[in-house]
Amino acid sequence: MTMGVVLSGDGAENFVDGAVRQARQAAEAGIAAGWLAQRSDYDALALAGLLGREVPGLQVGTSAVPVFGRHPVLVAGQALTAQAATGNRLHLGLALGAKLLVEGTFGLAYERPVAVLREFLTALRALLTTGTADFHGEFLTAAPSMPVALPGAEPPPLLVAAMGPQALRATGELADGTLPFLAGPRTLAGHIVPALTRAAEAAGRPAPRVVALVPAVVTEDVAAVRETAYEQLAFYEGIPSYRRVLDLEGAERAGELALVGDEETVAAGIRRYLDAGATEVVLSQTGLGGEAARLRTWRLLGELARERAGRNGTGQGGTGRDGAATAG
Repeated sequence: MTMGVVLSGDGAENFVDGAVRQARQAAEAGIAAGWLAQRSDYDALALAGLLGREVPGLQVGTSAVPVFGRHPVLVAGQALTAQAATGNRLHLGLALGAKLLVEGTFGLAYERPVAVLREFLTALRALLTTGTADFHGEFLTAAPSMPVALPGAEPPPLLVAAMGPQALRATGELADGTLPFLAGPRTLAGHIVPALTRAAEAAGRPAPRVVALVPAVVTEDVAAVRETAYEQLAFYEGIPSYRRVLDLEGAERAGELALVGDEETVAAGIRRYLDAGATEVVLSQTGLGGEAARLRTWRLLGELARERAGRNGTGQGGTGRDGAATAG
């Protein structure tokens, strides 16, 4: 699983139909994976299961389902359902979410979020791998009276949208990798990849996945698309976890991280992320320049995926080192 795009049904008369159409377009372009943000108006895991069943062979991921307001027993059941629906092509991405959204939306106190994340991951991994748990923590209890197992469903890879030092440490110890967004190549190479790798090695876990989500548009109208990126990504500039990685990258505006330009420009930008330690690249915000630019961007990504697979002598299905919820 090396190249992917964020899918959406926005603009369609029926959102789900639109998302299915995009999933098919991604597969036709030679893109291995479609990723879904978790929003208030649809359920990412339910939609992932549907898309994976509608488009055979397409891997699907969530980036990412916030842990606040959810329970690991219920998330485990949702994930296993999606796994069974997709033939085990789900990649389960979780996130802490932002303090403003968690407290404003759910009325929950956003206190000691990394400790909450550790408990959630500990309980969820036990549920997914053994079918049960007997976890009694400070913040949650997970002790189901019935097995959490589903015929045909394997434990999905577990990823976390982690970018801060403590969240990366917890992710390296308890999950399979991270889903950084708006973390540029300098930040990946100098901060995220080393911290995550050290934590995984110390815990005796395999080399972690680094699934970099990168805004990108192939277009000739660079100035207009860049301005749109500035506008649509400005929200993230006020969230501490994103502000930190933007500062580490030396970027004042989130829109500066968008790869905007012709095929050569965007391809070079994608390669910089891979060179910085990303094991996989997922392009987001590809619709900022309109439908034609989105399809053009996806064609480029499919070409790069085939080129990379041919060079490595593998398909896109691998998850090794060669291979829009908010982060912590």
